[in-house]
Amino acid sequence: MEKEKLYAAVEAHASLLTGLSDKIWGLAELSLREYRSRDAYLEILNAQGFRVETNLAGIATAFSGSYGSGRPVIGILGEFDALSGLSQEAGATVPKPLTPGGCGHGCGHNLLGAASLGAAIALKEAIQAGDLPGTVVFYGCPGEEGCAGKAFMARDGAFRNLDAALCWHPGDTNQVTTGSCAASLQVEYTFTGVAAHAAGAPELGRSALDAAELMNVGANFLREHIDRHSALHYSFLDAGGVSPNVVQPTARVLYMLRGENVAGVKALRARLEKVAQGAALMTETTVASRQIDGTASTLYNPVLQALLQKNLSQVPLPVYTAEEWAYAEALKATYPSQGLPGGGVEEDPDLADFVAERSQNGTRALNDFLLPYHPSRRKTPGSTDVGDVSWLTPTAQFTAVTWPSGSPGHSWQNVAIGKSSVAHKGLLYAAKVLAGTAADLMTDPALRQQARAAFQKAAAGGYDCPIGKEVVPQL
Repeated sequence: MEKEKLYAAVEAHASLLTGLSDKIWGLAELSLREYRSRDAYLEILNAQGFRVETNLAGIATAFSGSYGSGRPVIGILGEFDALSGLSQEAGATVPKPLTPGGCGHGCGHNLLGAASLGAAIALKEAIQAGDLPGTVVFYGCPGEEGCAGKAFMARDGAFRNLDAALCWHPGDTNQVTTGSCAASLQVEYTFTGVAAHAAGAPELGRSALDAAELMNVGANFLREHIDRHSALHYSFLDAGGVSPNVVQPTARVLYMLRGENVAGVKALRARLEKVAQGAALMTETTVASRQIDGTASTLYNPVLQALLQKNLSQVPLPVYTAEEWAYAEALKATYPSQGLPGGGVEEDPDLADFVAERSQNGTRALNDFLLPYHPSRRKTPGSTDVGDVSWLTPTAQFTAVTWPSGSPGHSWQNVAIGKSSVAHKGLLYAAKVLAGTAADLMTDPALRQQARAAFQKAAAGGYDCPIGKEVVPQL
């Protein structure tokens, strides 16, 4: 079909999509609590004639909307959860919380979900008009930040029936995402001791806080003896109270473990469990652990990545006004220059030419150009639950400019610009790229076969789900 029809469909719904994005920006709901955000999506999906399924994987805020019949079946992934502590006034150029300690969309998921829905609507209208065969499925995926909603959905059977899955992420570059993200596990350790008067009868107490602190010391020593692709992060959830004259009877610490693959992360957890048990033994306390969530590493699909690059180049790039450039410049002045993003070239010689070609990146307030596609298998240290989808069906993603060049992730700057015309332009650009890429897959069986072959080669070992059947999604 003519892709201009898809682009026009996105533009026809521009007010609906940017309005939805701005509404989700204002709601700023945390992982698994996105009830009003979910309702906003369901209202539109129902009004647009999608077949809606709710409570996917037993998660109240997970849902899907499908349209069409038969194959191919193309999934479009959407997210809409926010981050804690990032409340921020829209359009500001200084940190200015709307609600002190409140939440904000520092990762741009308000834009992510709205653009994905825009692509799904455009594809639905093309199927309805007889211009495209098959089925489009929009997935409302909750809890990407700290819950791994897609991993629970994948564990419970979602995504397996798809011929391909497509997604995008707000960012500071227009670029196909390559390489692989780390696998991860989140595990909570609860220490239980005995309370006592810290001065009057310290010999009767057994400090759970001491145990948790000793565990962290042991974990710090463990870091010296893990491979360079692995990492340990932790935070206290419960330090046993605020009274120093009481031997703390409880303490809880949350660990995030990262590694090259799920097997490696599970092995690292086994070593960390021994550290926790040792800390409990030293303090005569007890310790219990429970897994909170986990994500798989992302698989590489060069067929879909090349297809995304083609569509990124076919859709006209946003053009920015003088006011938009000025606002981006003002925001860019609030954080230090970080040089060219995508470091680690010394680990991946294939990226050397890539970095040379992207020399404009970081020198302008807005990266108003498309970066060239350079396939890379470089391991990146972050994690995403998109990885779990990529083990079940051919999957690829890209970034589109919604933030100033070099803007830090999870920052107040990203929240501030999240309702701006710069962000809206990136949203509409991403929606068109998703729609065009999906249309190519729906009309070209050979392309789907090539993507499936690449997937089967990469996933030959099979999906090792990082989340056990006993684990339930946690608020």
